[in-house]
Amino acid sequence: MQINYDFLDNYTFKNKAVTLGNHVIMAPTTLRASLADGSVSDNELNYYRMRAQGPAMVITEAAYVNDVGRGWEGGISVSDDDKIPGLRRLASTIQSGGAKAILQIFAAGRQTTTEILRGQQPVSASSQAYPHGEHEIPRALTHSEISQTMEDFAQATKRAILAGFDGIELHGANLYLMQQFFSPDSNRRDDIWGGTVEKRRRFGLAITAKVAQTIEKFADKPFLLGYRQSPEEPMTPGITLEDSLGFAEKLMALPVDYLHLSLNDAFQTPFRDKSDTKKVMDYYRAILPPDFPLIIAGLLKKPEQVESLLDDGGEATFAALGRELIIEPNWVQKVKNNDELAIRYALSPSDFELLGIPKMLEKWLLTRFRNGLPVTTDSEFDPMQPWQYYKHAVIKTAKPIDPTQLMTLKKRSD
Repeated sequence: MQINYDFLDNYTFKNKAVTLGNHVIMAPTTLRASLADGSVSDNELNYYRMRAQGPAMVITEAAYVNDVGRGWEGGISVSDDDKIPGLRRLASTIQSGGAKAILQIFAAGRQTTTEILRGQQPVSASSQAYPHGEHEIPRALTHSEISQTMEDFAQATKRAILAGFDGIELHGANLYLMQQFFSPDSNRRDDIWGGTVEKRRRFGLAITAKVAQTIEKFADKPFLLGYRQSPEEPMTPGITLEDSLGFAEKLMALPVDYLHLSLNDAFQTPFRDKSDTKKVMDYYRAILPPDFPLIIAGLLKKPEQVESLLDDGGEATFAALGRELIIEPNWVQKVKNNDELAIRYALSPSDFELLGIPKMLEKWLLTRFRNGLPVTTDSEFDPMQPWQYYKHAVIKTAKPIDPTQLMTLKKRSD
């Protein structure tokens, strides 16, 4: 039976003449596949090419705006003009599949290491290390360095425009620098950039305003400006949902085209208040202007989940798929063709090359991210529920094979 999903309908932004072919977004996925200097690689282009023919919009992994903003080896750089040719290839590759190309830009702040920064000490709002585990103590940015960082975001936006992207997304989530200035854990300043929630949100809002001005000055076609936000932090002190909602309200005074929530689960309730049963996205929809575009990410896999997300009171405008598009590049096409039985929901280690997954992403998925993704060879994999997210599963290292215990095939003698 053919199901007419509403998320397959077109969408046109009210403030920009940009039309998307559906309501499915490819969430930013860290590939770790760029060249050593941050230039776009052929492996990255192949990965995006395979996934750009279904989602209406593809948001790239975070590209660092300056050298001290690099967060991991193999990250994309947008810090210099010599990166524009490679970025242009990336934008055109995405657009060749029919999707709009959005370059996510960021600075890692304290979420990096001296080794990754080639000997430079990580920087942040304050000299405050990340509280969980062993992490380097960053150096607090000076006022002039803060101003330069804002200019770096503006220049990165200009390069994205020159490279032919359809927009940029400011990465104010996932504990990176923009979030670090907003967080009372990482921002212990007592100047104009910290001390109160009003001062802590100044950095993110100032970058957004400066980037908007850059778009107004240099873009010769409609160019989207998005903002990604993590609503809460697990540490104390940390960002509360109330803090984030207040930030979002201030953000609405700027020419931002959409808000992108980074959630562990698209339908989650606040995790700082276990007694609260109201969904996080419901809180945002209550304070955002009517019909303001809201992207929700978080464990979305099945078409009925995506339809429910958009239909459930109209809280979300778009559904962002990340790990599901790693596993199933043709997710949208299979839904359109009434071929849902063919959708992959689990990753087979035999299919990495088939799926165009770069080697470093392959290593990440099979090690540090193993419990965040259904893998067909895991002992708890359930073929009846292949989409199951089983963070509780204990991954056991395979024992070395004892060659003396191997069975041998003997030729039958008749």
